[in-house]
Order: sequence, then structure tokens, then C-alpha cells
Amino acid sequence: MPTNKLPQKIAARQHEITADFLHIIDRHLSDIVDGRVLDMYEIRDIADEMHIHPTHLSNTIKLATGKAPCFFFEEKIMVIARAMLQENQRSIANIATTLTFDPSNFTKFFKRFQGMTPKQYRESVLQEEWAKTELLTI
Repeated sequence: MPTNKLPQKIAARQHEITADFLHIIDRHLSDIVDGRVLDMYEIRDIADEMHIHPTHLSNTIKLATGKAPCFFFEEKIMVIARAMLQENQRSIANIATTLTFDPSNFTKFFKRFQGMTPKQYRESVLQEEWAKTELLTI
């Protein structure tokens, strides 16, 4: 039984679309964090910017990576959120607002991916840092 193989041109295009998608996410999240943009993109916004249909974008990302587009968005938001929480310069509510979340929704979002609330995460990071400095001073 013959295996269906994607034509080379289509296979190359799916990787180009995926790379463009990831680049747009990175740029957009940087704009969010820096306050240049106040609303989080949705898949249709990215598709519009890429001049392709949202369903085509979603299907292409899934085909190329095995993961849904939201996986990459959520993963990158979590990296940013963890970094902001580790800095310990801003309140959790301020971090939530910066990332376009309502504070209670941010807590739910964060807990779903991290397994603990933002406050618990921050406390665990601070405790680790304190333990390291204790070991160094003894």
C-alpha cells in the first residue's frame, strides 16, 4: 500500500508558515510586555497578518509540529510569567494585567500549566534563592 507523502513544495511551506507564526508570537508578546500593545492576539489576528485563513494556519502548525497553535502561545506566556515572577519587582496583579489577564484568570491559567499559583511559584523561587545564599554564607 503506497504511503501518501506531501509534495516537497507544500512540506517546505508548512515549515515557513510555522517559523513565521512563531516569530509573530515572539514579537507580539514582546509588544505586550513592553506596553506597545494592550490586547492579546488570537489565531485569526496572526492569520490575518500572515494573509492566510485561520483554519489553514491552525492545520499547518498542527501538521508541522504535532501541537496546536495555542500550545506555543501558552508556553511562551508561561516563560514570560515565570521570569516576571522571579524578578519579584511587580505585583502578581500587575503581571496579570501586563499579560492581558484578569488577575483571577491569570492565577487559574498559571496553575493549570505550573501546578501551583503564581504566589506559590514566587515563594518557592524566593525560598530556593534564600537557601542558596544561606549555603554560601555558612
